[in-house]
Amino acid sequence: MKKFCLALDLKDDPELIHEYERYHQSENAWPEVTQSILSSGITGMEIYRTGNRLFMIMETKDDFDFSLKEEMDRNNAKVMEWEALMSQFQLPLSWSAENEKWVPMNRIFTLVPA
Repeated sequence: MKKFCLALDLKDDPELIHEYERYHQSENAWPEVTQSILSSGITGMEIYRTGNRLFMIMETKDDFDFSLKEEMDRNNAKVMEWEALMSQFQLPLSWSAENEKWVPMNRIFTLVPA
């Protein structure tokens, strides 16, 4: 198993943030999108928010490949529809690459109990 942590900002508008969170409630999940996530080798995903900053934790199979996931997404009309919808809420981080939404985070501390 691998673990990835990623960050993204939302537009700093309380109404947009509320709507974004509503889309992410489990009862509002698009089954085609959640199936695509699971089919790509992601075994678990959590998204947290503070202010307008989002933090995602992804757990994946050992052979998970971001490039393959991106290719799968581009070939899935429903995922592309979801991404276009979510783009109205999202604000890329100032240091993100062109067309990059979620930016991988670097682990800077680990505590391992003795």
